[in-house]
Amino acid sequence: MDKRYKFDKLVEIMSILRGPDGCPWDRDQTHKSIAPHLIEESYEVLDAIEREDFEHLKEELGDLLLQVVFHAQMASENGRFDINDVIDGIVEKLERRHPHVFAGEFAPTSKEVLKNWERIKKEEKKKSLHLPGVSSAFPALIYASKLQARASRMGFDWRGVEDVVEKFDEEIEELRDAYCKKGNVEEEIGDTLFTVVNMARHLGVDSEVALKKAINKFQERFEFMEKEAEKRGLCFDNLSLEEKDKLWEEAKRMMPARRWRG
Repeated sequence: MDKRYKFDKLVEIMSILRGPDGCPWDRDQTHKSIAPHLIEESYEVLDAIEREDFEHLKEELGDLLLQVVFHAQMASENGRFDINDVIDGIVEKLERRHPHVFAGEFAPTSKEVLKNWERIKKEEKKKSLHLPGVSSAFPALIYASKLQARASRMGFDWRGVEDVVEKFDEEIEELRDAYCKKGNVEEEIGDTLFTVVNMARHLGVDSEVALKKAINKFQERFEFMEKEAEKRGLCFDNLSLEEKDKLWEEAKRMMPARRWRG
């Protein structure tokens, strides 16, 4: 691409789109009405990263940046703040929360950096509690992982993955007991999922990504089953469970080494 646009050009275009002679749809939007787009674009970015599709990542980062500029433009119209205030805020925050880079402090490891980060955040917000700082708007798996990580940085965590595995076995037994005795199955499933997220965190696995990969794996294998049934002139819906199981095992054999994308 020969022509290179500067950031100010994007801000200008957004202002025009929201202006009197701009786009009716853009003018009609509010912070709340476009909030779902921010979430959607964030997931598109994550998908491109997981697939290592950098051309797509470039495009999706642009779409995500547009959402930031959009919100800043609407705030500017109401005299609340503008995009320069947003930039000033994040620059000041980065410098303030990286004293080991900008203020001569010493933090030789990532663990020490995160510990200092939490201390600085606490001083900034003047809060005595740390956990409420995690937004409940996150998807449940991400929310659980962030809560656990925050608690861990405050010194409240399992000693190792072996303890989490033991806790997982305990939760499975409680879930089985609740099912057999018609107890609170929902609560026990929640406890079990929370423990699985804890196990993933201790093993360095992103539980959200892991679940998405499992979902995609199931979906592709199931689609293989349907296509194979069709190739053989069979109606998939009318197959017995045993026949479907055979197709499932065939799908597993046909795609054993597939690198499932998230």
